[in-house]
Amino acid sequence: MNPRWPLAAVLLLAAAPAAARADDEKELRWGTDPTGGAPFIYKPPGSGEDDPYIGFEVELAEYLAGKLGRKSVPVDGLWKSLPDLLDKPRGGEKGIDIVLNGYEARDTLKAKYAASAPYYTFRVELIARKDEDGKDWADFRRPGRRVGVLGESTAADYAKRFFGEPAVDESDDVANVIGLVRDRRLAGTVQDGPAAVHFCKENPDLRTVGAGRQPGHYVIYLRKGDDELRAGLDAAIRDGFRDGTLQRIYRKYGLWNADQENLAYQHTGEWPEPLDADEVAAAGGGGGLGKLLPQLLRAAGTTVLLAVASFPLAVLLGLAIGVGRVYGPGWVRVPLGVYVEVVRGTPLLLQLYVIFYMLPKIDPVFALDPLYAGILGLALNYAAYEAENYRAGLLAVPRGQMEAALALGMNPLTAIRKVVVPQAVRIVIPPVTNDFIALFKDTSVCSVILITELTRKYNELYNFNRDLVVELAFVTAGLYLLMSYPLSLLARYLERRTGTHATGGHR
Repeated sequence: MNPRWPLAAVLLLAAAPAAARADDEKELRWGTDPTGGAPFIYKPPGSGEDDPYIGFEVELAEYLAGKLGRKSVPVDGLWKSLPDLLDKPRGGEKGIDIVLNGYEARDTLKAKYAASAPYYTFRVELIARKDEDGKDWADFRRPGRRVGVLGESTAADYAKRFFGEPAVDESDDVANVIGLVRDRRLAGTVQDGPAAVHFCKENPDLRTVGAGRQPGHYVIYLRKGDDELRAGLDAAIRDGFRDGTLQRIYRKYGLWNADQENLAYQHTGEWPEPLDADEVAAAGGGGGLGKLLPQLLRAAGTTVLLAVASFPLAVLLGLAIGVGRVYGPGWVRVPLGVYVEVVRGTPLLLQLYVIFYMLPKIDPVFALDPLYAGILGLALNYAAYEAENYRAGLLAVPRGQMEAALALGMNPLTAIRKVVVPQAVRIVIPPVTNDFIALFKDTSVCSVILITELTRKYNELYNFNRDLVVELAFVTAGLYLLMSYPLSLLARYLERRTGTHATGGHR
């Protein structure tokens, strides 16, 4: 069997464009990041995987989709990378029509994407513990006090200017930053008004400091050229302010204020009438760890799939590279050596970004579904390390073995394939097995390209179920152990059978 056919098959599958959806025109696919996304989009504590998301932007998306005659379909991703999904083919698994997730009106984004009319006015708020000394923003400028922010946001820009960049810690997760403030590991955090309202309500020990600052607007981003969709969104936002729909949604989550009244006036030319405060509260959760366990098990299945699909490709490619570096001519050895050093010298995280986000910008033919991109990225990364394992194994085979094979009349290729490689494979089996164990843990990096594997699912459930943090951590760690420990036993068995000793892998 040709050892190269699995790699070719996966590459063909990865490059194949996703089938166009028959009812694509009936969906409004909106990019969002539900991880720590309250009150924009989140699940109540104890929610199951099939339970719907709630949040004011969830209801806003449903309202907008209804006005456009479409069905609201959220597409999850990393908050900072959501606009990049607009660069992907519309019909793919992660293709979207709009970005709707508390995105500010920013000139840098407007230069590349179209933007709707503003649907919400926000101000940045400073959040601190109630027992933290300080009545105004200036009181938190003291030496030694640090504040947290959501990276690449208006709040982050303002905090760096006001407090000084060295005093600001950036994070990708608002809920985690709030937890650091609550645990006294940060003096405070600067967040948008909606997040401040939600988290201060959820955490009675927290408060806002002084008045909100740096007013701005949330807008919806979409592709340039989608003029009909943009006009429909603008009309729906205007109608929502006029008939009170948006006021009802915002009041439900405690987000209606004078700034929204002014925004409504800007859209309609009329001051909105106050509504009765009889809105139904956001649905509460229920349940416990038993309801969350199936979600972790499904995510663990994705982790296994990533590892099992990528590692054989890495082994085959690594073996080919190792043979080329040891026995190939100079014009083969040099580029293979460059490949190994570049891949080993750069982070897997960056390599996945290049494969999933950057290559499609060069040519849409490189647009891969997240799962295929994750398999390809892991295979290419680990191939460089496996190549070094096999190169060491090949060099460990006594030179006389090759000479004897040639003396028996074998040509060099036959001698390498039938005499040298089998002995080298026997030598490197234990370290290769240990690399397989390491690969299981490195699959967690694939969360940056929108794959919901075990670590990402744990992070999502942790943010929505803070009272179960210890239980979730133990279950997640146990699942990783169950996946990796049998491989550890296999590595020890192979050490005994082959008389070799594992090196512990490259991690």
